[in-house]
Amino acid sequence: MVDHAFADTRLARLYDAMNPWAPCDDFYLGLVRGAGSVLDVGCGTGALLIRAREEGHPGRLVGLDPAAGMLAVARERAASGVEWVAGTLASARVTGPFDLVLMNGHAFQVWVDDDEIRRSLAAVRELLGAGGRFAFETRNPAVRAWESWGASEVAGVRVAHEVVGDFDGRTVTFTTTFEAPGWAAPELSRSTLRFLAPGELDGFLGEAGLVVESRFGDFAGAPFDAATSPEIVSVCRVR
Repeated sequence: MVDHAFADTRLARLYDAMNPWAPCDDFYLGLVRGAGSVLDVGCGTGALLIRAREEGHPGRLVGLDPAAGMLAVARERAASGVEWVAGTLASARVTGPFDLVLMNGHAFQVWVDDDEIRRSLAAVRELLGAGGRFAFETRNPAVRAWESWGASEVAGVRVAHEVVGDFDGRTVTFTTTFEAPGWAAPELSRSTLRFLAPGELDGFLGEAGLVVESRFGDFAGAPFDAATSPEIVSVCRVR
């Protein structure tokens, strides 16, 4: 569950400052370059697909996100021929097939319940063409990343994360407070993220007819280590 603070365009404009281009974006851009048609689930402000189009990607590029503010910022950038769709895999009418479905920015972790994960992965499978690939990352629960979440200042805005529900073996719940001089009041969002161990993750993928083709522990391509890798980066194919 995510309380979409980024439905607010003011905060959506802050998103890119909070999440500048990073190695994860280079990783996914490499996959996009090799795919004829791409669906970016949880596309945010569309930076990845816009970069691909600016580089000359000739195929179909579709960005899907439930936050209206995010898509408003993406549309302002006016990248030619990128489709922006409001909603989720469960609610939006997106037609395939796609060569690549991807989820960047730990978007996979917003699927909290088992049934939600199953429904969403089934939708991914339906949208993939023969030989299609599904690429995503999720934080490795063994590393307990939430213990290092705190406060920072981004573009004059104080952004503070506070864990309000510690890891229960499945999820972590936290709040994010956005505060800046001149604002009438702080903006507050509340989110719950699912942390899946590798074996549990692979069980859900297998049920959906997806098999892991390659897995890394970070976006530089390091081998995945269940005890120490910060990320579970998975590239899957239709079985």
